[in-house]
Order: sequence, then structure tokens, then C-alpha cells
Amino acid sequence: MAQRRASMIDPAIEDLLERVDSKFTLVSVAAKRARQINQYFNQLGAEGLGGLVPPQVTSVSRKPLSIALEEIVADKIDIVRKAKPGVDPAEAAAL
Repeated sequence: MAQRRASMIDPAIEDLLERVDSKFTLVSVAAKRARQINQYFNQLGAEGLGGLVPPQVTSVSRKPLSIALEEIVADKIDIVRKAKPGVDPAEAAAL
């Protein structure tokens, strides 16, 4: 019986891909959120943080991309999914 190997990425890529409709979406959303988290940490000492949202999960990692991936797995990020052909948009939104 095949055993699941420990992956280099935590959370596991399988868990991440369950939350999005494609690998491209995963990369795009994670990169955008990682930039936002990085900006937040860079401006912590400055006054007027503006519209920057702090990390939404408690993470042992200090890396913005790892924090962004953990937020995706924890469903803290709203990901707009593209509707598939032949699927009612209201039904797709419920998924």
C-alpha cells in the first residue's frame, strides 16, 4: 500500500487545490495576498496603515507566501471562481 509522503509544502498541495478551480488561480491569489501581507509587515512601524489587512491566521511561519497559503486552506480568502459552461451562476455560487 502506498503511503503519503511528507511534502515540502505545508499545507499540502492537495488541500490547496480543493479550494480553487485551477493551479493558475492558486498561484495568482496566493501571490497577491503574499504581497499584501508583506506590505502590511513593512508598514507596521509607520502611521496610518490604511486599508492593509493583517494576516488572518496564526502562523509559525514568518514568510508571507506561507501565511497566504494557510489563509487559503482556512477559507479566510474569498476566491472568485469562474462559472463552468452549462452551470447556472446561482448554483455555482452555492458551491
